[in-house]
Amino acid sequence: MKSTLAIAGKELRVLFTSPMAYVVTAVFILITGYLYYNIVLFASTQSMQIMRAQGALPKINLNDLIFRPTFHNMAVILMLTLPLLTMRLLAEEKKIKTMELLMTSPVPLLAIVLGKYIATMVVFTFMLALTGYMPLLMWYYGSIQWMPILTGYLGIWLLGGVFIAVGLLASSLTENQIIAGFIGFGAVLILWLIGWLSQTMADSPLGPFLAYLSIGEHTENFIKGMIDTGDLVYQASLIVLGLFITHRIMESQRWK
Repeated sequence: MKSTLAIAGKELRVLFTSPMAYVVTAVFILITGYLYYNIVLFASTQSMQIMRAQGALPKINLNDLIFRPTFHNMAVILMLTLPLLTMRLLAEEKKIKTMELLMTSPVPLLAIVLGKYIATMVVFTFMLALTGYMPLLMWYYGSIQWMPILTGYLGIWLLGGVFIAVGLLASSLTENQIIAGFIGFGAVLILWLIGWLSQTMADSPLGPFLAYLSIGEHTENFIKGMIDTGDLVYQASLIVLGLFITHRIMESQRWK
């Protein structure tokens, strides 16, 4: 455990002394904030139009009207930004030849994998926490249900955990950060597009199987305010699988 925390601390120092973490965080916050502003503006315009037509202020579910599309936007933005955060985790170590030192050090490979994963999750959690002003503003100026928002954040946090595990796996395959970024993005995009494929094959026996494999289907339940054990197991399984394969790849590279 000490080795894992040491690797995580070292990785956090590297992340926060380089511009990458700040750039990715800024891009995520700016795009998410801009889309959130447009969603709120659209909801406000719709409310005014309905009020003029009915002569009374309509009852609006802010969770469905504002936060569900906001969480969907977050998921898509994370699919684009998190591979940028993970692409250097192991690829850079290989490029500057420090991976050989790590491989021959007394630090277990599992500690290296977990340490880098935990450090990236800390940065991602910080990014997600910065969007907390959105529900707080709605709570101050309106009426919202907190439970669906909290479950939505949990779903997005787990989704980011999967993306980071996949990105770490991609980074272990090459020493080129750009290639690692494209591999990571391609992998998470496939996980997302499986849901679309399942809809086109809904009438075939393969449809339900593809729907279960779709990461979007499992995230959707969290956004709706539901916590299902199957969704938790699915997300956790993908994270564990990604870290396990990363560990096996690094172990195989140790003896080359």
